[in-house]
Amino acid sequence: MKILVINAGSSSLKYQLIDMETEQMIAKGNCERVGQEGSFIGHKTADGRSFEKEAPMSNHAQAFMVVKDALLDEQYGVIKSLDEVSAIGHRVVQGGSIFKCSVLIDEKVLADIDGLSPLAPLHNPAHVQAMKGCLEVFGKDTPMVAVFDTSFHSTMPEKAYMYAVPYEFYEKYAIRRYGAHGTSHRYVSHQMAKIMGKDIKDLKIITCHIGNGSSITAVDGGKVVDTSMGLTPLDGIMMGTRTGCLDPSVVTFIADKENLSPKEMDTLLNKKSGLLGVSGVSSDDRDVSAAEEAGNPRAKLAHDMLYYQIAKYIGQYYIAMGGCDAIVFTAGLGENQPQLRKKVCEYLKVLGVKFNDEFNEQAKRGVTGQLSTDDSAIRVELIATNEELVIARDTQEIVNAL
Repeated sequence: MKILVINAGSSSLKYQLIDMETEQMIAKGNCERVGQEGSFIGHKTADGRSFEKEAPMSNHAQAFMVVKDALLDEQYGVIKSLDEVSAIGHRVVQGGSIFKCSVLIDEKVLADIDGLSPLAPLHNPAHVQAMKGCLEVFGKDTPMVAVFDTSFHSTMPEKAYMYAVPYEFYEKYAIRRYGAHGTSHRYVSHQMAKIMGKDIKDLKIITCHIGNGSSITAVDGGKVVDTSMGLTPLDGIMMGTRTGCLDPSVVTFIADKENLSPKEMDTLLNKKSGLLGVSGVSSDDRDVSAAEEAGNPRAKLAHDMLYYQIAKYIGQYYIAMGGCDAIVFTAGLGENQPQLRKKVCEYLKVLGVKFNDEFNEQAKRGVTGQLSTDDSAIRVELIATNEELVIARDTQEIVNAL
């Protein structure tokens, strides 16, 4: 069975074709600047063939046509017919309290995903557009499955997901904590259990998905009991351009002093803050790291804040779960920034964490493994995330049950 995994953004469409017999990628790519001037596709196959070229894509339906042509291309393609694609799995950011697991997509599911757009205005509308575009290209005979970032977090208890605002706003607008990066947290927590050779039901794991967008999750017995992102991905630790958690009065104070509209304030909090806002250098951690090495004090401050916040959340979740068996680092920074892992784990010495500095320095660019020493009270691991594989597995399971 070959499954096509789709991750659609407002102006992008990432794809990956996976052979489920081996669970290996056959081809992957990204359509960028969809609906804009200068749209283009980058395509790469498992055997190393690749191309990048401009292609007009005024909407996601046209983007799917471009993807189809790439997959069928005589020189760079990997299939002879679309019939070889057994099913399509779509990543969906926000499933609200409606979708607690992955589901087969039909008209009602499409409408419900669209109805949740106010909770993810940049993502859910794009997902719906992509699904409709997929239908135009592949037709109704190819089953489609929606896999939600939020569903893994649906096991959180009320005390963790509720906010201390008047209860009527929860009833009227579903204001609560939903979390994000659920497919990543699910993948690495289960991988950690496999690595330790134990049943995940017997483990307490803290997973740290640290990238340009970041979230930390407490997984107790295979179920999420708390996570750092909230109603939207703005909550939690500081990120590339997002503030993370802050006193709500900061928002009203700045808006009043700078005479900013709600939309302008939203832009400031989501796109001008975080590493970018504090360092004044960039939202790209590589640039911030270079600036810190060059002696930029604001770049160092940005990093110090980030490391401190990650350690604080780990400490909170250690208390919330009554202990911890393993801590996992994953995603862009988690997988490729040795300094981040080292600095965070220095805070965790109080919990009995003992760190392997030598391996940590080697562990980047695809190197994964145990970051802690064998006598560490808590095992610390570096695991490369694979959200696409989670989506493909869920899709296969649902399609096989049809």
